Amino acid sequence: MSEHDASYLLPREITEGPPPKHAQLRAILEELCSTVLSSGDMLPGERAIEDFYGVSRITVRRAIGDLVAEGRLHRIRGKGTFVAPNPLISRMELASFSAEMATQGVRASSRILSSERAPAPPEVTAFFGVDPRQPQIHLRRLRLGDDQAYSIDDAWYNADIAPNLLENDVYRSVYAILAEDYGAPVTHAEQTVTAVSATRRVAAELDVDPGTALLHVVRQSLAGDRPVEWCASLYRSDRYRLHSHIARAI
Repeated sequence: MSEHDASYLLPREITEGPPPKHAQLRAILEELCSTVLSSGDMLPGERAIEDFYGVSRITVRRAIGDLVAEGRLHRIRGKGTFVAPNPLISRMELASFSAEMATQGVRASSRILSSERAPAPPEVTAFFGVDPRQPQIHLRRLRLGDDQAYSIDDAWYNADIAPNLLENDVYRSVYAILAEDYGAPVTHAEQTVTAVSATRRVAAELDVDPGTALLHVVRQSLAGDRPVEWCASLYRSDRYRLHSHIARAI
């Protein structure tokens, strides 16, 4: 498939409406992504879509832009527009990234961006309740699903609990390592979610444009009453969704 190949576009007629033409085209392209194309496939170029459906370039850009904003498509500068992977849905339960991926049939993997023993930031040492001069375990990883970038985990681990953590295979679930090798299974945590914009460094690592909106999730995890992990994660908002069940307070 290429941006000039319109042979797999769906034969649909776009009328004068209502609904407006861009909404009709958006629905057609969404159907195309769901029935013909797969994650990672390239969408035909704007000119090919314009000619095939007999609509204006403005209409095409509006329809594609809406699908990009919703996370159904993603643009790669200089290459084209592609079908985005299905977003990972987090149900706000205490689970590792690997476990969340596994429940949704996505193969999880990691790329180590940095690993070290170093003095931790004040908010980390305050949570751990340790001497600020004492080195802690710092691990920064790019988290992948089916080889696509989903998030960056910038995590600190309590060196009193897992002093040799970095000698383990930290490409796999660190939660599993804490439970199996250190007898410190994560039992509960507090999370705070905010929105931030991607810096140039983070944008390059997550393969997004600088300034792209990201989810910023800070998790403070404990093993029983022992603080074990402080982690700040940055998630691509087109590949990650937060879902929770709420009920009226009594």
